[in-house]
This record gives sequence, structure tokens and C-alpha cells, in this order.
Amino acid sequence: MKAFISDFNKLVKLRLTLTVVFSASISFLIGAKQQGDIMWFNWLLLTIGGFLVTSAANGFNEIIEKDIDKLMQRTMDRPLPAGRMTTGQALVLSLFMGIAGTLVLVKLNFIAGLISVFSIFLYAFVYTPLKQKSPIAVFVGAIPGALPPLIGYYAAFQSAGFGLAYAAVSEAAIVVTPLVLFAIQFLWQFPHFWAIAWVAYDDYDKAGIHLLPTTKKDTTSAVILLISGLLMVPAGFLPWYYGFGGIIFTLVSLVGGLMFSWYAYKHFKERTEQSAKRVMYVSFIYLPVTQLALLFNFIPF
Repeated sequence: MKAFISDFNKLVKLRLTLTVVFSASISFLIGAKQQGDIMWFNWLLLTIGGFLVTSAANGFNEIIEKDIDKLMQRTMDRPLPAGRMTTGQALVLSLFMGIAGTLVLVKLNFIAGLISVFSIFLYAFVYTPLKQKSPIAVFVGAIPGALPPLIGYYAAFQSAGFGLAYAAVSEAAIVVTPLVLFAIQFLWQFPHFWAIAWVAYDDYDKAGIHLLPTTKKDTTSAVILLISGLLMVPAGFLPWYYGFGGIIFTLVSLVGGLMFSWYAYKHFKERTEQSAKRVMYVSFIYLPVTQLALLFNFIPF
């Protein structure tokens, strides 16, 4: 049983899945605060549904990449390439989780369920095979990677057909708020993934995966990574500009954006694995800290 739990954790990429669920949960609470009422049972359902949907997407990803994972040091011990789990077993698990998770999210809100299905499809069946073909995969992958805030936000509202029951929330708020949350998480993924691609370049290269902008660890890739880091500064001002992010959140996100910019600049100057790791570590910290800051400094409008 212990071995199965360990393999299951690797199949669903537990740490990544929990990060995604955290992001969706924060957005749910923001949407609930906007309405003035947090339904904690629905929050629990979102957490379960989000976990299942994200786990399914990661499971499909590992099924498709089974042979590629055998080639890389960082992935060869996953249950499929290591032979501890069959493709059929992984497929059954992933299908069950995908269907169950989608049903839970649809029960909460039809739009949230619809977005979750789109997210699974785009991540597993578009982004995953594209990784070996073109660096544009990072852009494509950033879309499903930024959808959890939309899923979480809309899950906080009771469905009314294709619409939403949101008596206390303006139409502008219900459109602008989730789109801003999506935009910030979308932009965050570029310095995040390009830093990882730089650090893991040699391992990725064994599998024919080249995710850096030019496919190489060169000056141009470092410049584009720097630009993506600089963009996190204005991105952090979006909630304040649109009237729902307070001064505390804005200051926290400004500090995070400046850290992104500084370490991305240092990486541009040094272009080493160590300098890329610093950008990567900043990305790990930035998202949860700024999301928590926004949750506690959120101004419903």
C-alpha cells in the first residue's frame, strides 16, 4: 500500500497538483468574499474537484510522455517509465479522476466545470505533445496553467444555466476580477518555466525537449527571460488599477516583481545554472505569497 501511495503521488505530481489547488482555492475565497458569503462546504468540494481534475491532467501527461520520461534523470523513477505501473492502470485512474473531478466542479458551477475540461484537454493533449516540437509549448502550456484561478473564482458562484447567480456583484467585477487573476498567473509562468528549462536543459536535451525561447542557453534566451521578469512589476499593479487590490497587496507584489526583475537581470549577466535557479526560487515564492496578500487585502467592488 505504501508503494502504491508513493507511485500515485508521482503519477499525479502531488506538489504541482497541490500548488494548482491552492491557486484555485484562493480565487474561490476571493469570489466568495466578493459576494460577502463563504460557503465552506463548496470550498471543500472545489478542493476535491480541483485535485482530481489536476491529477487527471498530470496522469494523462505521464502516459503520453512515458517513453520520454525514461530518458531523463528527473523523471525516470516515475511509476510508468520505471515499470511499476502499467499504462492501462494509469489510464483507468486518470479517466476516473478526470470524470469525477469534472462532475464535482460542474455541480458547483457549470462554467467552472467547462473550463476544467478545456484545461485537461489543452494541457494533456496539446501542450504535452508540443513540448518536443517547439518552444511555443511554453506559451500554450501557460494557458491551462493560468486557468485554476478562473475555475476557483467561478466555483464560488451558484450556476444559473450558462450564467451566474451573483446578486451582490456587478457584471464588471465578475468579468474583470478572474481575468486579472488569470493574467497574473499567465505572465508568471514564463520566467518560472524558462528558469526551469535553463536549469534542467541537459536533462531535457536527452529527451529532445527544448523549451527556452531560442531552444538554446544563449544571450537571446536570457534577454527574453529578463523581459518576462520585468513584466511581473506592472502585472502586480493590475488588481490595484482595477480597484480590488489594496495597498498591502500592491506593495507585496511590487517587491515580488522587483525580485523577479533583479534576479532575471543577474541571470542575464551571468547566464549560469545557479543564476537561473535563483529566478526559479523567486517564482516558487512569488505566486503563493502574492495570492495570500490579495486574499487578505481584497477590496470587493
